[in-house]
Amino acid sequence: QVQLVESGGGLVQAGGSLRLSCAASGPTFSSYSMGWFRQAPGKEREFVAASSWTTVYADSVKGRCTIARDNAKNTVYLQRNSMNPEDTAVYYCPASRLQSIVRAVSLYDYWGQGPPVTVSS
Repeated sequence: QVQLVESGGGLVQAGGSLRLSCAASGPTFSSYSMGWFRQAPGKEREFVAASSWTTVYADSVKGRCTIARDNAKNTVYLQRNSMNPEDTAVYYCPASRLQSIVRAVSLYDYWGQGPPVTVSS
């Protein structure tokens, strides 16, 4: 069982930046593929970025987003830059036992609660 606790959400102005963190419990963090998803009000949860043997980004955030993991700290980060109001959402950090890049919600095994991020115009 893996427990995930995200932090770093809040209010940011358009054009601004923030960094989300996701701390995982358990000794096998490095064996999991990690992702970031977001869900805006009234919309489905959507893929943002994933980290396994490589990193992948959604086209909507490419160039404005960096996913990084620190296996020694059991933590994965999401750096968001040049944010706009369309980035307003609850951001989730899931873990998958599949050791590959995972984009599908259904292929992730564990999910955190998700910090809300609001981008004001």
